[in-house]
Amino acid sequence: MARTRILDACCGSRMFWYDRDNKYTVYQDNRELDTTLCDGRKLEIMPGIFGDFRKMIYADNYFDLVVFDPPHLLRAGQKSWIAQKYGVLPKTWKEDIAAGFRECFRVLRPFGTLIFKWNEEQIPFNDVIKLAPELPLFGDKRGKTRWVVFCKGARACD
Repeated sequence: MARTRILDACCGSRMFWYDRDNKYTVYQDNRELDTTLCDGRKLEIMPGIFGDFRKMIYADNYFDLVVFDPPHLLRAGQKSWIAQKYGVLPKTWKEDIAAGFRECFRVLRPFGTLIFKWNEEQIPFNDVIKLAPELPLFGDKRGKTRWVVFCKGARACD
């Protein structure tokens, strides 16, 4: 059996994965869903591990790569397709995202890579990135969906 080296901390329906069953990856989420959206598309959220990105069960420094793509929305109809697909943040979103960043860095090995994805339709990226315990190395600065890359401890090792 392959050692899991990658964590998707809030996998949702694994939309951006080319291999949605990658044997080296732990797919975690705090929700499960099997439904058909209003346009007829099937939506399935079936994590391998049911868990909360704010308090994860994994050992410190365990993963080589962590993907952190938390819900981005504050406002969406409770049963709307967008809420079903992406999830909705609670009013405590700042504390929750900060806790998620801390946990992602905790389970990431030194010099491991954290990929963070955010859509700033409702919450500006600049408000969110300040919640990370480290600065990203690089990322995409265009559009509403942003991707940034962190390397744990890379800026502190001069």
